Amino acid sequence: MRHRFRTTQWLPYPVESVFAFFANPANLPKLQPGWQQARIDEIELHPASRNGKASLEATIAAGRGTRMTLSFRPTPLSLMRVSWVALVEDFHWNERFCDRQIEGPFRYWRQCHRVQAWQSEKTGEHGTLLIDTIEYELPFGGMFGHFANRIAVRRMLESIFEHRHRRAEELLREINEGVESHA
Repeated sequence: MRHRFRTTQWLPYPVESVFAFFANPANLPKLQPGWQQARIDEIELHPASRNGKASLEATIAAGRGTRMTLSFRPTPLSLMRVSWVALVEDFHWNERFCDRQIEGPFRYWRQCHRVQAWQSEKTGEHGTLLIDTIEYELPFGGMFGHFANRIAVRRMLESIFEHRHRRAEELLREINEGVESHA
């Protein structure tokens, strides 16, 4: 049975900055909870994985065709690491990118990250709305899979994305403050 998880986050930065941050594979481990000790073990960047700028400011990105192996601890006290091989299937600068699990703990996993310019309803400030949509299928199906999703997997995703939202806000603030101080 396929499940769907969707989350949104408003960030007070331009679409270009937010997209470049999330498309850069080096930032992925920084977004994961510390207890996971996430790391990129291998990456094959697609040849066209620069943003097209002919300057030193060109951003590295996991463009379409990029294959990446990430490993992490699945639970806080786990001694073993889980490997996850992902392939970026869809990539459109400053709009979206989607990756699919090739090997890993799920029977199926596809995650799309979308960005769009958005004005905050609270402050009127312009920024970016980040939308993450995940379709996933657990390695076991039927009622057990449905039950496991309701009591554990969905809560785990909510917790990881709460952490990810906090970290993204912190890291993007640090990056943007650094850019402003060098200007």
